[in-house]
Amino acid sequence: MSRPDAALADALAAGTPIPRDAEGPVFAEPWQAQAFALVVALQNRGVFSAQEWAEALGAEIREAVAAGGCRDGSDYYERWCEALEHLLIAKGLASHEGVDALAASWERAAEATPHGKPILLENDPQRAS
Repeated sequence: MSRPDAALADALAAGTPIPRDAEGPVFAEPWQAQAFALVVALQNRGVFSAQEWAEALGAEIREAVAAGGCRDGSDYYERWCEALEHLLIAKGLASHEGVDALAASWERAAEATPHGKPILLENDPQRAS
């Protein structure tokens, strides 16, 4: 399991059901650590503030819980990705259509990738060369 800097992790995750142990946040899969790192990098570059991030993530968690989502934090990083998607769309840095198209491309790439090989966007059979 990967671990981010503990102080940064505490600042970003205060009051949320982030999966953690005594040393701080933990990631069950590499994509979770990558999503965490992406948000930290975008925040450090000033794309959004810590307050904007906390509000976006809090809204996603509240919405998921209200809709019957997990209350134990097991879907935390899915909420993390949803919050990032919605925040980038709200800031005009992405569009719903663009996000949906890219997600579909990754899905096709995954289906076209032989087992045990890395999934690359270039593997999408519908992707323009």
